This record gives sequence, structure tokens and C-alpha cells, in this order.
Amino acid sequence: MSEPHPSPVDRAFVVLRATASGPGLTLSEISRETGLAKSTTLRLLTALERNNAVTRIGQRYRLGPLVHDLDPIPTSPRYERIRRVLTPFLAHLFESTRTTVHLAALHRDEVVYLNKLHGPRPIPSPSRVGGGLPAYCTGVGKAMLAFDEGAAARVAEGPLPAWTETTLTSADALAVELGEIRRTRRAVDRAELTPGLYCVAAPVFDDDEAGARSSRAVAALSASAPDEGTLARLEPLVLRVAAAAGRALAEDR
Repeated sequence: MSEPHPSPVDRAFVVLRATASGPGLTLSEISRETGLAKSTTLRLLTALERNNAVTRIGQRYRLGPLVHDLDPIPTSPRYERIRRVLTPFLAHLFESTRTTVHLAALHRDEVVYLNKLHGPRPIPSPSRVGGGLPAYCTGVGKAMLAFDEGAAARVAEGPLPAWTETTLTSADALAVELGEIRRTRRAVDRAELTPGLYCVAAPVFDDDEAGARSSRAVAALSASAPDEGTLARLEPLVLRVAAAAGRALAEDR
């Protein structure tokens, strides 16, 4: 007895499984991996994107908000403590910058956004509270990877696909960048995840020696901008608020 012909639903699930690759895949890569024609793949991706099952960042597709809603990143006392203590500092950062600001932590080797604040006209961004994004091409992610040797090593071993023309795609380039972040205590996203989205981020430490180079970052704060030139104005504000947030975490123990 011959196998039944795959239905549109079957093909949609085939495409959805392909986008489950952490950094996402391009239309051509999904078409090649699934064996479906490009036109069919694009039609299915469009329907999945319309229903928030996949999201497109640059030329790459990955699992979307719907999947995170069905299988959310687990909550933990650690995340809840970070969110509780640091959200007032995130609010202060928003009031000071009037731009989109993020509070994030690491979940495995991805960034998980614990809170996000923005005005009525936010800069388009794929980040969402409870959602995850690659750590190596986000400001908050790089700010934490620079102070988490284990996570940085795991990320460097995996593929580093180019989300945009400025994404760091080699382990050596990432290592150089993380070294600079350890020196300056600030990370910059130069439209590495989304075209036209820049941000400056700073790590937040949870110990009594937040200035020690061996300290491990437990969170990061960032402020976004539509161009790299604006980051110079935002940087001192982000650094100052992140330092104050670290002191508050230390006092909350």
C-alpha cells in the first residue's frame, strides 16, 4: 500500500521543524532541507509567520512567539529575583533614554528577555518578554558571554550564522569582541541581529566585587537606537544604571 500524499498540514510541520535550528535558516536552506519547492516553502513560511509560528529576522526564519507561548522558557527563582530587583532600574533607564530598553539573562546559550520597556513608537525589534534570541549577536548576550566562560565556549563551538552583514560569524572574531567587552564593561550590537537596530548593553553582577574581572554576569541591561552614532550618548547611562543594579542585587541577598 502506497504512502498517503503529504497534506498541506504535513508540509507545514516539515517546514516548522526545519526552522527549529537555533539560529534559523534561510528560505533556500529550508527548501533544500525539506525537499520542497521554493515557492511552496515560501507559501508555507508566510502562513506560519502570519500565525506567529515562525518569525523572520533578516533573511532567516526561526521558531516564533507562538512556539514560546506553547512551551515557554521555564521560570525560576533566579529569574524572578533578577526581574523583581532590576525592573526598577530598567524603568529608570527607560526614563533616562526614552528608547527601547531590555533586561535579559542567559538561558543555556541563548538570551532570555526578562523585561522590556518601550515608548509608543518603538524601534522594530524581534525581542519579546519570555522569548529567546542568539546570544552571540545581541548586545545583552555578548555582555553576559564575556563574563561566562562556559557559555562563551559552547557558543563558539557551534555555528555562528550571519543574521545581517555585520554579524560576527567566526569564533576568533567573537573572542576578540568578548575580550574588548571585558575591558570596557560594555557591549555594542551594530545591527548584528536586525538591520537598522543598534544597542549598547552592560553586564550586571551579583557579588560584592562587581569590579573584579573574574566576576560572572547574571544579567544585562541595554538601550536601543536607530543608528550607531546615538550609542555614544546612551553608553554612560547604561553603564551607570547597570552598576547600580548590581549593587542592588548584592544587597538583596
